Amino acid sequence: MFLQAQRNGERRDACGRAPAPAGARQSGCRRQVYCAMRGLQPFARHARCTLRMGICMQQPLRSWIGTAITVALPTMVFATAVCAQSDQRSLVTAATLTFANFKNDPDMAWLQRNLGRAKAVMIAPEITKAGFILGGSGGRAVVVARDAKSGKWVGPAFYTVATASVGFQAGISVSEMVTLVMTDKGLNSLLADSFKMGGDAAVAAGPVGAGAQTDLVADFVSFSRAKGIYGGINFDGTIVSTSDKWNRIYYGKPVTASDILVRMSVRSKQANELLNVVTAATRK
Repeated sequence: MFLQAQRNGERRDACGRAPAPAGARQSGCRRQVYCAMRGLQPFARHARCTLRMGICMQQPLRSWIGTAITVALPTMVFATAVCAQSDQRSLVTAATLTFANFKNDPDMAWLQRNLGRAKAVMIAPEITKAGFILGGSGGRAVVVARDAKSGKWVGPAFYTVATASVGFQAGISVSEMVTLVMTDKGLNSLLADSFKMGGDAAVAAGPVGAGAQTDLVADFVSFSRAKGIYGGINFDGTIVSTSDKWNRIYYGKPVTASDILVRMSVRSKQANELLNVVTAATRK
């Protein structure tokens, strides 16, 4: 039929079709196909054109999928960021509860009396200790510090704590810890990338009991409560490291411990409850 149409003087496109009526719109994709089909035998032109038209018809679908991905991607990224930030928020909330429990515990009388002298407070809601002969403990902590000029509490900054131990031990225990930072040396240690308690700065176990009157001279005074086979955790030798990743996620940009605790260049409203609880406790 295509050859017959040519003999009769009719104009046909590369696929053997009659031209579109005047004013009708012809897709750029088809025009490109027709140009590419010139010079091919009629049957080959028709087959190639049909295949190409199928591809062209898929373009609206591909465009729709691309648009959907473009719209959904920012939402997916935002949801991932929120999910990641929820870990930091959960730790701050847990730290608030841990501090409140220690503040209200009658056996933590020494801690309660000396909070007003502390330069900073480190709170670890959950430190897990496990092992058999060789063991270790680890967890995450937050630190809030008091501004020397205004007396205002700021933070938190995020840290990891880890301790290795040798000796007879078997089992798993979970402890919560509150450490008072009593000296400028102790506070400056927290501004480093990492330091060792008992090495770079002196640490002492806080006295427990309603009548505890011990005078301690140490950079850090630590209190812990545990459930399980262990009676507590010895923090001598504990490695404390700044968690740059958690600080960045929580505040939405790269920040250092100095930015948070000394320069006070960032803050989060989510931490207000923690700061308010610490502020109220240190006013007594």
